[in-house]
Amino acid sequence: MSKAVSGQKVLIVDFGSQVTQLIARRVREQSVYCEIISFQNFNKLKSIENTKGVILSGGPSSTSEAKSPRIKNYELLKNIPILAICYGHQLIAKKFGGKVKFTNKKEFGRAEIYEKSNSLLTKGFFKSKKNTVWMSHSDQVIKMGNGFSVVAATKNAKYAITQNIKQKIYTVQFHPEVVHTNQGKIIFKNFIFNVCKCQKNWTDESKLEKIIFEIKKTVGKKKVLCALSGGVDSSVLAHILKKALSNRVYCVYIDTGLMRKNESKEIVSIYRKKFKKNFIYLNEGRLFLKNLHKVSDPEKKRKIIGKTFIKVFEKFSKQSKGIDFLAQGTLYPDIIESQSFSGSPSSKIKSHHNVGGLPKKMNFKLIEPFREMFKDEVRKLGKKMNIESTILDRHPFPGPGLAIRILGSISDHKIKILQNADDIFIRELKKKGLYKDIWQAFAALLPVKSVGVMGDGRTYDFVCALRAVTSTDGMTADFYNFNYKDISDISNKIVNEVSGINRVVYDVTSKPPGTIEWE
Repeated sequence: MSKAVSGQKVLIVDFGSQVTQLIARRVREQSVYCEIISFQNFNKLKSIENTKGVILSGGPSSTSEAKSPRIKNYELLKNIPILAICYGHQLIAKKFGGKVKFTNKKEFGRAEIYEKSNSLLTKGFFKSKKNTVWMSHSDQVIKMGNGFSVVAATKNAKYAITQNIKQKIYTVQFHPEVVHTNQGKIIFKNFIFNVCKCQKNWTDESKLEKIIFEIKKTVGKKKVLCALSGGVDSSVLAHILKKALSNRVYCVYIDTGLMRKNESKEIVSIYRKKFKKNFIYLNEGRLFLKNLHKVSDPEKKRKIIGKTFIKVFEKFSKQSKGIDFLAQGTLYPDIIESQSFSGSPSSKIKSHHNVGGLPKKMNFKLIEPFREMFKDEVRKLGKKMNIESTILDRHPFPGPGLAIRILGSISDHKIKILQNADDIFIRELKKKGLYKDIWQAFAALLPVKSVGVMGDGRTYDFVCALRAVTSTDGMTADFYNFNYKDISDISNKIVNEVSGINRVVYDVTSKPPGTIEWE
């Protein structure tokens, strides 16, 4: 068992922020183990052994609301360093006798912050006494708590950073966890090492050790069905399960008929060699298309696909006795968009086929070792296990497949059109040496047709949208800035070679406000 599992940790109390997991990411980037707990569950704790520091997250609530999230057992935090962010900053101010109120001078987005005094928390954070941070708040601290002093301010927030040196409590109004805050990692580094005096104990080796330990403990002598898509997450999971459980893992790949061109052939070729009899290929394209017939709503698509996956898995498990567990490569971005990760009141954006799209009743117990992780973290685990780069470097592909890249209703005809367009797009990116510069790229088929001219004749065909983004973890993303010739070449090739498309558009929307996928 890893020392990180039973040894020191940083505890993150979640008040419902959409970016709480980014706090965990910043802590773990420093090779320090941390855990997220909802404020509700924190209030049930009687002790917090081995906790070197506590971080209070932001959240969508207002401290002025009667039913807003609160910490009821502050006695647990006595003598433990605290870093409070946004909502947590306001909560601490009120707890220590300060005042918070709603203000018309809201701060959303980037803001200039100015240093007022020195602090262990901000060592190396300011250059020329100022920095740029990311704000997202309507309420504001207008009076500091007793024992606190101001460290930094913005034009609208007089107490943007405060500290109580004696009790080792530090509060910030902005979000140091998001990439938009310049040098935000320094805030966490200073808190973790200068204030909490943590040691580096959370490495790729300890992560693997922890995952394998928990899989063995959970599964016992039972068998596991691994939902294998051939993508990065499920592939790394399959390898970990194989190492933990040997031949008690069945890697089941379901061809939904919604895969990319020639993708099923490639996956079968790779995994039959790797897992031999423990790899199972099921061709269920007809079933999925039948269930999706005339369905246009994206939420319905995702839920239908999720339920169909489970029915197919359950049918297989009946034929192979002793399979009690379903393992999925679910990532944190899937969780945060589909439901609250820790049970706190964060907003739902959309269902994912493997999270919000799953039926309420299943004959499986779920195993999701990566639900606290991001894709780049999973890739690092894969590299640690020496999984080939052809698998680890693949762009993300959604579980619902082309069903959510064909906007509107789905048909065989539309699938073939999109498969051909997407294949050209990806092949051209690789040919031009751009594939590895892009986090995710794909083609989408829009539910509209436009007039065109080909060979002096009128056409009336579909519009294809191209999407290519750069990102680190999928939580935020920006569109890839193609040079004119590359995007022009790709567009021209698609229009000339794909029957059914006469117009190509390029999506220049960042996330947020958009999502990476269109549905």
